[in-house]
Amino acid sequence: MKCPFCSSSETRVVNSRPSDENSAIRRRRECDNCSRRFTTYERAQFESLLVSKRSGRREAFNPDKLYNKLSIACNKRPINEKQLRDYVYGFEDLVQTPEISSEEVGRKALEFLKSLDEVAYIRFLSVYSDFESADRFLEEINKELGTSS
Repeated sequence: MKCPFCSSSETRVVNSRPSDENSAIRRRRECDNCSRRFTTYERAQFESLLVSKRSGRREAFNPDKLYNKLSIACNKRPINEKQLRDYVYGFEDLVQTPEISSEEVGRKALEFLKSLDEVAYIRFLSVYSDFESADRFLEEINKELGTSS
């Protein structure tokens, strides 16, 4: 494993233990060159889920990308970090198809957030739907609350 600090390939494992309910192995490593420590995670990798973009381009599903977007929507909300991680890192198992559109990833994330927290749902929806005005934002909030303006 290459050291992220000095790029030396001489590193060693100091500590190793299961992580994420035994779905990954967390390894604490130390660089023999600069003596700095860093953590790596090892996960089983299966055939990657492909995400088809609006542009027609296809790329491998990146759970970290989805996690980052959901974390932004859930910032300062009473949401359990473990719930987010379990959802994101189990997303490929939920989908059970070899390919999915980016729009469908967004819709599934919205369904998850809606069941978790209304504010996080509206935050994510505002970016996902690209709200262009405050009126559109209020319209969506009123729809969510079941009221009319």
